[in-house]
Amino acid sequence: MTSNETLARVRLVTTELIDCVAEADALVEGPAVAAREICRQIGVKDREHFVVLYLDARHRIVATETVSVGTLSAALVHPREVFKGAIISNAAAIICGHNHPSGELSPSSDDLQICERLSSAGELLGINVLDFLIVSGEEWESFKELGELS
Repeated sequence: MTSNETLARVRLVTTELIDCVAEADALVEGPAVAAREICRQIGVKDREHFVVLYLDARHRIVATETVSVGTLSAALVHPREVFKGAIISNAAAIICGHNHPSGELSPSSDDLQICERLSSAGELLGINVLDFLIVSGEEWESFKELGELS
């Protein structure tokens, strides 16, 4: 890949992130603010979507990204895809969320595993995973509040 091709890809990804910017300078002071943004984006989708809110050091949303679109009951998520956008947007922290089209807000064993995996990856990269949310419609559940995320 030439340097021009690499630069073009970086510009494309950066443009995609900028196009997905949430409410400018929205300060995330707790899970309710993050949940409102995630519910607005994917709360009523008919397939699972995995979204990441990228936050600056003061926990203001700098960008959002839909990392994965899956099926009725599953979305494939890899730490590489989650943290690529975080690094590009110079995020200090992230909040992850996905929807359950079934309306069931209880985390599955897969949800718990990916949360743990992302938290470990975030520690290595120095990017805090502040919360992991499950949404359906306007309802939501926070892993942090459930004690599943330290």
